[in-house]
Amino acid sequence: MGTPAGSAGAGELKRRLGVCDAVVIGLGAMIGAGIFAALAPAASAAGSGLPLSLAVAAVVAYCNATSSARLAARYPKSGGTYVYGRERLGEFWGYLAGWGFVVGKTASCAAMALTVGAYAWPGQAHAVAVVALTAVNYAGVRKSAWLTRGIVAVVLAVLAAVVAACLAGGTAEPARLGIGADATFGGVLGAAGLLFFAFAGYARVATLGEEVRDPGRTIPRAIPLALGITLAVYAGVALAVLAVLGPDGLAGAAAPLDQAVRAAGVPGLVPVVRVGAAVAALGSLLALILGVSRTTLAMARDRHLPHALAAVHPRFGVPHRAELAVGAVVAVLAATADVRGAIGFSSFGVLAYYAVANASAWTLTPAEGRPARIVPVLGLAGCLVLAFALPTASVVWGAAVLAVGAATYGLRKAVARR
Repeated sequence: MGTPAGSAGAGELKRRLGVCDAVVIGLGAMIGAGIFAALAPAASAAGSGLPLSLAVAAVVAYCNATSSARLAARYPKSGGTYVYGRERLGEFWGYLAGWGFVVGKTASCAAMALTVGAYAWPGQAHAVAVVALTAVNYAGVRKSAWLTRGIVAVVLAVLAAVVAACLAGGTAEPARLGIGADATFGGVLGAAGLLFFAFAGYARVATLGEEVRDPGRTIPRAIPLALGITLAVYAGVALAVLAVLGPDGLAGAAAPLDQAVRAAGVPGLVPVVRVGAAVAALGSLLALILGVSRTTLAMARDRHLPHALAAVHPRFGVPHRAELAVGAVVAVLAATADVRGAIGFSSFGVLAYYAVANASAWTLTPAEGRPARIVPVLGLAGCLVLAFALPTASVVWGAAVLAVGAATYGLRKAVARR
């Protein structure tokens, strides 16, 4: 006898999230990460070409979002591209996508935890934030969605205040917003790869596919909505800050939004911006832990990770062991990681993940909801180009970690055949 809609069988997650909750979780994953963590290093790479980098990252993100939405509607299970790659391309490609996502997004969690610590309680807040948010997830995804809704509202209000302050303060050099000789082709692509770190949160909706009501309708609506809102916010903030600080000032800023409101003549907003930065990082961290733990759950079910991590709490209906394990690893990484290095490493792993997603979407038939052919082609090419345009250290470490994952998979298969 089948499981009724909205309920869950043994070891399965409950479908509780509607369109609004799914959009908010996507916004919580995206809004904040790029503005408070990736904007300055991206400006350092692209210079005055930052708006162009933002546009390139947005195009790749749109293609990935479209491919992910079609696949998620077809396969509404926890795991995202881990599941899509396995079903469409074969077990190895699904595994490689899942491995890239877990390690890349764990690095993202560390970067967000460090951002929290830098603004709220240097040296301590990152570990406290991970433990606290893991506890919230442990209590249930519904509570996480409501908490994320409040966080997104606060961050959007703060960013709106920053844009208003920058516009009111004006700019002494309007030409700063033009693309100058400092913008190189490689720099623009490298910056786009770093900015992609901020856009990747829309996949959180897909990785929560097993907890979304009516996934065939909800997921394709929620992903473009979350991405579109985020694009508008990013463009507004980036252009406003560039107008006040200029490319060089933005590239060298440790806290660019703080410095922008100071330069605009509104220093009273600085404490508000700092609170907004900490809250934004908390929101991103919350959604990241949700996504990583669900992919960990899916891989543990297939025994690509320790099977003990596949447990679903009988009362709260969440993968509690996976969430606690992710939180523990992030706490360790946050104590030792460098924010900029974590962003680059994360971007490489996640771009590899989306390359598999686009390749998987290419194999869909029209009856299965295949997107226009140009979408997965452009998405796949964009992912590969941006991945290898990242800083050399990020490419080397990212490729090495993917190679370790592939070798582990091969070794496990060889042992199983004996």
